[in-house]
Amino acid sequence: MKASKMLISTLKEAPQEAKIDSHILLLRAGMIKNQVAGVYQFLPLGLRVLHKIEAIIREEMDHAGSLEILCSALQPKELWVESGRWMKYGPELMRFSDRHEREFCLGPTHEEIFTDLVRNLVKSSKSLPLNIYQIQTKYRDELRPRFGLMRSREFLMKDAYSFDKDEAGLEASYQSMFDTYTKIFTRCGLHFQPVLADTGNIGGNGSHQFMALSEIGESEIVYCDACGYAADVEKATAKLVETEKEAYLNLEEVHTPNQRTIEEITQFLKVDAKKTVKTLIYHDYVNEKLVAVLVRGDREANPIKIVNALNSNENYLELATDEEIRSLNTYHGFVGPVGLSCDIYVDLEVSQMTNFIVGANKLDYHLIHVNFGRDFQGTVCDLRKVVENDLCPVCGKPLQQERGIEVGQIFKLQTKYSDAMKCTYVNEEGKNIPMVMGCYGIGVSRTLQSVVEQYHDEFGIKWPLNLAPYHAVIVPINYNDEAQQALSNKIYASLSKDTEVILDDRNAKPGFKFKDWELIGIPYMIICGKRSEEGIVEFKNRQTLDKKEISFEEAISIIKKSVQEL
Repeated sequence: MKASKMLISTLKEAPQEAKIDSHILLLRAGMIKNQVAGVYQFLPLGLRVLHKIEAIIREEMDHAGSLEILCSALQPKELWVESGRWMKYGPELMRFSDRHEREFCLGPTHEEIFTDLVRNLVKSSKSLPLNIYQIQTKYRDELRPRFGLMRSREFLMKDAYSFDKDEAGLEASYQSMFDTYTKIFTRCGLHFQPVLADTGNIGGNGSHQFMALSEIGESEIVYCDACGYAADVEKATAKLVETEKEAYLNLEEVHTPNQRTIEEITQFLKVDAKKTVKTLIYHDYVNEKLVAVLVRGDREANPIKIVNALNSNENYLELATDEEIRSLNTYHGFVGPVGLSCDIYVDLEVSQMTNFIVGANKLDYHLIHVNFGRDFQGTVCDLRKVVENDLCPVCGKPLQQERGIEVGQIFKLQTKYSDAMKCTYVNEEGKNIPMVMGCYGIGVSRTLQSVVEQYHDEFGIKWPLNLAPYHAVIVPINYNDEAQQALSNKIYASLSKDTEVILDDRNAKPGFKFKDWELIGIPYMIICGKRSEEGIVEFKNRQTLDKKEISFEEAISIIKKSVQEL
């Protein structure tokens, strides 16, 4: 491809909306262009990279025995009502009506569609196991789309679904997809970590996320180097630290004027925050009730664990207002579980504490020497957010913490959708048996940006060779110079046979050209300059920034050999 025929739309500065390096570079390198908030167009260079990631996914999915189909993004309300998710999914679901007042949504995911397809096409156990996938645009009405392709309202996803006769079949399908995802992300060059994950709106009883490690990742993960345990903090658990039980002391009310926060209480009463308990009041809009959640004073509550305990939805769970708190005959900053007139959920850690401090439900007062079971009751479950140095639930060693970008997630759906939607097969006894399902998603466009986040420097993107929009670029210092033009054309003709190469024939200054290709991230650059008549070129490796003068034949050989080894 000659540069004069290309759409090269590099920018010196990124638009103000871009806040992280990968988003800035994708915009500046002319890979993508913003349409409206959370919606992006892929320009020619970016689309070539996207197609290469798709090709890797297709190769590995096909190798694993999955069959590709393509469904519509337009989904009828009836199927979502049938699965029970039409209202539960939340405000991210883009709903609308056609001219006949029939209701639809733009698919954020395709569980209902695939389940409906299979229940209509597959009846016999002889057709199972079955694994089908698609690469298709998805839509989610994100409240705050940000970070470019990381959290957008329109994005490209690979989603696959497995259908098995029993749990053993699901386990085999799940492991196959786990291994397949490991191969896909390895081939994409990502530094990633599979972690245990919450199932969220998708449902099911087991899940792993594949996290591309990055400081800007929206997800936090904890892991144990000693035993290999790893989990998203939404799912992570920790071993409880055993503490010596104290003899119960008598409950007392103490005056704590204007001492509302844990920090204020610990300073006022001269106690460790680990002897205090927070009582958080939430409004659960799914179940239309106020609930109290208790965690140790130095801990944070985990919203995902809370909604799972409530069988609710994170989009419909909010901290209660002062007015709502007053409706429980208590006061903000002085809420406590003793005598509280709402459902109470108690973190495991709190249930094992003795003689702790809570609000007294009375303005300017707290209670000391409070004990669960004696002074109040509640539902005990894991509700706290796990943090670094908590103890691994498997081996008891301290956990470490990092941030990651979720690029893929796999789920054991079991019969969540096949039960609800009557997706069954007929067994040997002639009975209708629900198929056991799995679900497997990859954020294709998000994977592209994750690669940029891990592969860049101050000059621009550093694409891995197998993902780069082109393998090499030939840059003559002056294309109008006869010797430089002749050598550039000769190299271009040789490389074009079996590599993806650009000839920069633009009438522009050399520095301008160099900056363009460094920003875009082409792996190899061949510069034809003053020694062109001798057949000597300057050869530059974008990954290492190494430059050296070599013969043009050697430059061609290095590039061809590298491409052949892909």
